[in-house]
Amino acid sequence: MVYGTLLNFRSEAEAWAPKMNEAPYKTPPKAPVLYIKPANTWSPDGARIPVPANAPQVEIGATIAMVMKAPGQVAGWRLMNDLSLPHASLFRPPVKFKCLDGFLGIGSMQVADGAAVDPSTFTLELRINGELKQTVRFSELVRDAKQLLADVSEFMTLGAGDALMLGCDVLKEGGRPLAKVGDRIDISAPGFGTLTNTLVAEAEFS
Repeated sequence: MVYGTLLNFRSEAEAWAPKMNEAPYKTPPKAPVLYIKPANTWSPDGARIPVPANAPQVEIGATIAMVMKAPGQVAGWRLMNDLSLPHASLFRPPVKFKCLDGFLGIGSMQVADGAAVDPSTFTLELRINGELKQTVRFSELVRDAKQLLADVSEFMTLGAGDALMLGCDVLKEGGRPLAKVGDRIDISAPGFGTLTNTLVAEAEFS
């Protein structure tokens, strides 16, 4: 299973901070806020991703995930293209917005974990049709990778092959980058190569 993490970039958490004290929760979350990306959402590098006709735009979550080799042990790291339909609330996002067929691009290259790998130095770039739209620096996490794994492990077990995304940052003006049918999405990071997916109309997908 692949799990996403919400509110784990400082800018994202700060943007949503005023709403965290509103009903129904009335307090910021104490533990990591996770959501699932089940197998129907997985798309390989180079895949075309179908977009429903009623979705003029799609949100892009450019991120890196830790891939587990055993509970508490990281095997390596992969680029991921976490897509979702735009929605108003970050709290308990409905499955229908985040778990559409093909809505998670997964990089083909896995960077092996080791003493020389420091996830806080990871930096990735997101391009749409070749134009740089976002730079994501993982030094800006609320919980760094080690702390995130420790906190998640307190309430669930990640087994071999499971993946946990570190989070998706927002743009300076707020919100995530948007793409539409026909756009090519490239996510790259030093040592990881490039993950490429193209959005196509669901009616034309085969």
